[in-house]
Formats: sequence, C-alpha cells, structure tokens
Amino acid sequence: MLNQRRIQRHQLPYYLSVFNRHTGKPLGFIGNISEGGLMLISPYPMMLDACFEMRLKIPGQDGQMRHIDFSATCLWSREDVTPGSFDSGFVLLNPSSEIRDMIAALNHYFSFRPTVQAAAGRLVHSGSYQSKASDEDYCHDH
Repeated sequence: MLNQRRIQRHQLPYYLSVFNRHTGKPLGFIGNISEGGLMLISPYPMMLDACFEMRLKIPGQDGQMRHIDFSATCLWSREDVTPGSFDSGFVLLNPSSEIRDMIAALNHYFSFRPTVQAAAGRLVHSGSYQSKASDEDYCHDH
C-alpha cells in the first residue's frame, strides 16, 4: 500500500466541517485536501480501510446550504499533537466534478502565486530590483 502523497496538498487556514452523509453527524474537519485525498482532524481515530460516505455543507450564493457529497477510504489514522485529536488520511473514491471544482477553487483561493514575469521584467544589470509598479500591477482578478 502506498503511504506517501503523490500530489501536493495545501494547508487551509480555516477548517471545513465534514459530516457523515447518511446520519448528518460531524466526523471532523478537513486539515488539508487535494484531488487525490484529504486529511481529517477528528476527536476519534478512524477505522482503516473503511469507506466513508462524507458530506461538506457549503454556504451557497442564495443563502441556502449546498451539500457536496463524496466517498473516501481511510488509509491511516494517528493521534495528533493536540491531545484528544486524531489525524486520518483518506483517498477520494471517484471524485465527482463538484468536489474537484471545490478543491480547485480552495487551492486557488488559498495559494500564493507571485507575478514572476512582471518581476523579471524589472531586473536591471546590476542585479538590483527596480520597482516602479503600483499595487494595481500585482492585484489581478483571475
């Protein structure tokens, strides 16, 4: 069994609650996520090799809660450095376009993307950085 990630995961500064899709009971919070999997932070260890039916509850644009359902299998579970918390690694099973779109949106929102091309154009021969840019040069809405 593969125990190392193949895709870089992005740490989220805020936690998203994860619920059992069938009972509605909370399972824990997402610690990090990628298209391949997620780490769940919970008050109890998760059963290894078990398939979990999960749900995220995301506020929609119309004020209604939007549900994003997905299935994941637990690959590992260990006690967190915080007493009374456990970290568990899950692989996503056949992720829907809805969960993939949400992951892409989260990664985009929480990622730092420097403007390399703009900065490279401002280098002078002495190696110093000459900036005549305003804040507008660095703030682009993608």
